[in-house]
Amino acid sequence: KKQKVLITGMAGRIGTVVHTRLADKYDFTSLDKVSVDNFPSHIGDLADFETMRPAFNGQEIVIHLAAEPSAAAPWELILRNNIIGTYNVMKASRESGVKRVVFASTNHVVGYIPMKEEPYKSIYEDRLTDFLMPIPMVTSERHRPDGYYAISKSFGEQIGSYYYDEYDISFIALRIGGLDKTNTPMSMGPLGRSLYLSHQDAAHLIDCSIQAPPSVGFAIVYGISNNQLKFHDIDTAGNLIGYHPQDNAGI
Repeated sequence: KKQKVLITGMAGRIGTVVHTRLADKYDFTSLDKVSVDNFPSHIGDLADFETMRPAFNGQEIVIHLAAEPSAAAPWELILRNNIIGTYNVMKASRESGVKRVVFASTNHVVGYIPMKEEPYKSIYEDRLTDFLMPIPMVTSERHRPDGYYAISKSFGEQIGSYYYDEYDISFIALRIGGLDKTNTPMSMGPLGRSLYLSHQDAAHLIDCSIQAPPSVGFAIVYGISNNQLKFHDIDTAGNLIGYHPQDNAGI
C-alpha cells in the first residue's frame, strides 16, 4: 500500500520535480493555489487555516514546499505565506495525525556565511585561486540568515523542533541549495555551482526524507548535489536519511 503524502506547493518547481519523478511510489495529494493535473488537488491559501485544513485529513506525511519563494520579498508577504503559513501547516498536521513533516528550508539560512566569511567568500567572489581544498563544511548548527525569507525558514526549522518535542511529530528540514528549472549548472557562477541541486538528486532527497526511519525524529540537513565546490555538509544527510547525491556541477 502506497503511503499517503500531501505536498504543499505541488505546482511549484520542486513540487513538479517530485511528483513527476516519484508519482509511481506514493499516493500524492496537492495543496496549492492551483490544481495539479492527474492528482487529487485542494485549492487553498496556507495563511487561511479553514481553507487549507481539510487537505490534511488522512495524510501520513506532509512535504511542505509552499512559500513565498523570493529571497528579496517584503516582510508582509513573508509573514503571511512563510511564517503564518508554516504555523498553520504544523497545526493542521498535528490535528490530523500526520506522522512526519518534511520542510523545504534553504541555504539562505546560512546565506551570509559565503558573503562574510573566508574561505567561503572566495567562492562567492569568484576567487577560486584562493579556494583551498579541503574546505571545512558548514554544518546545520549554523545560522546566518541573509534576509527575511531566510529568517522565515529558520523559524520553520525551530517550530519543527518544537512540534517534535511537544507533539512527537517527526520533522526533517532540508536546507535546499539551488534547483534550476533547466537543470543545467553550466550557466551558473561558482556560488551557483556550489549550491546546485539536480532534479534527480532533489527527488532522491525527498524520497529519502519520506523513507527515513522514525528514529530520525528531528533533523536539519543540507540538500545539494555532490558538487566539487560544495561547502555545505551533506555527509550528515547521508548518515541520517540515506541521501547520497549522484550529480556534480563541476568547478
